[in-house]
Amino acid sequence: MYDYDLFVIGTGPGGQRAAVQAAKLGKRVGVAEAGTVVGGICIAKGTIPSKTLREAALYLSGYRERNVYGASYTVKQKITMADLLHRTDYVIRTEMDVIRHQLQRNGIDLHTAWASFVDEHTIRLDAPGTSQHTDITVEKVVIATGTTAARDPHIPFDGQRIFTSDDMLDLEDLPRTMTIIGGGVIGVEFATIFAILGVRVTLIDARPRLLDFVDAEIIDSLVYNMRRNRVTLRLGEEVTGLETAEEEGRRQVRIKLKSGKQIASDKALYSIGRQGATDKLNLEAAGLEADSRGRIKVNEFYQTDAENIYAVGDVIGFPSLASTSSEQGRLSACHAFGVEAESIPDLFPYGIYAIPEISTVGKGEEELTEEGVPYEIGKAEYREIARGTILGDSSGMLKLIFHADTRKLLGVCIIGEGASELIHIGQAVLAMNGTIDYFIDTVFNYPTLAECYKTAAFDGVNRLG
Repeated sequence: MYDYDLFVIGTGPGGQRAAVQAAKLGKRVGVAEAGTVVGGICIAKGTIPSKTLREAALYLSGYRERNVYGASYTVKQKITMADLLHRTDYVIRTEMDVIRHQLQRNGIDLHTAWASFVDEHTIRLDAPGTSQHTDITVEKVVIATGTTAARDPHIPFDGQRIFTSDDMLDLEDLPRTMTIIGGGVIGVEFATIFAILGVRVTLIDARPRLLDFVDAEIIDSLVYNMRRNRVTLRLGEEVTGLETAEEEGRRQVRIKLKSGKQIASDKALYSIGRQGATDKLNLEAAGLEADSRGRIKVNEFYQTDAENIYAVGDVIGFPSLASTSSEQGRLSACHAFGVEAESIPDLFPYGIYAIPEISTVGKGEEELTEEGVPYEIGKAEYREIARGTILGDSSGMLKLIFHADTRKLLGVCIIGEGASELIHIGQAVLAMNGTIDYFIDTVFNYPTLAECYKTAAFDGVNRLG
């Protein structure tokens, strides 16, 4: 009856996983990607480029070795954007090839086209740069179009002086000074990356605290490290305007704040949220609509108001992580074809690739306090662990949060080198309803950062008296 059993719009993490899962179930699957990069925004402009840029900055700046060899240590004296992007281009090309091969070997048809709805079972594919189009019929649809950087129409974006995170790979030079507007995950990540490259960064956010969904003690440590790297924080400040002007013989950006302050810098990164990429989908034809931020409402199965249409990933909003998007894609495809699938949404880990890195899983202290749960904590400082000293990370920390009576593990928070890798040990114990005694009874390789779990567990037991 239909050309495809499942058609996926978008090839980001959510779209890929939905398409591959359906193909594994023996379904006829097609995907549409309007951009030139297979893998969507994640590969082209988002997760992969920013994390590769971070790794290049850490290596070239010699930041990881400075505790050992001194604050002036660097691998390359004058670092340029070309140096940073050289590594990024290589990783993007490699990831594109991996994804394209994955689609091919699973027999998934890849269409380079803009996809839009004619009705809930008909998709129109418009070839980019032409007036040609093809209509296909589909039984099920997964929308995985991701997001684009939000742009205020009153701000004169030029892609160089005033730009969004989507423009990052097009920057021609590394500035002496930069102002970042927006203290969310993206803003914090880029603030710390540019700071270790010697850029004088000012970070502005209207909220009084950075990343309020992360443990307060972890954020205190992050802020300390940011200030140590000469990042200026302007929290509780609202931006009223941006303009470019000639300042002392060079073009600069002037940022005006509601408090009356003005900040001049070479470049300004505008990072106030992202907008769901739904404006070209013609959702109305399928009986759907997006909210003011371009996001699509779904139920617990990632099903939209149209029974045969699903939506996953950033286009449905929080948590907007590549990892969670992939899982949503898998679960949506399973539900679409009546296959039972389980997941543990309460234990999705969060990875924030700032410098230092942050990762959390489970519940935090503030949440447990509100719920009236009697908890205790155990902490391990990286400087107590031989591996931390070897790596030159003296500010890292791992915190275990556990029930004071049953000793059941409730949450894990980590800041420091390898946090997003290290978190999965705690995630596994949480999933098995384990206690902190697991870490006390387990032997960890020496020297490793994983020893932090044992040290933190002993610290927690000691706090119980």
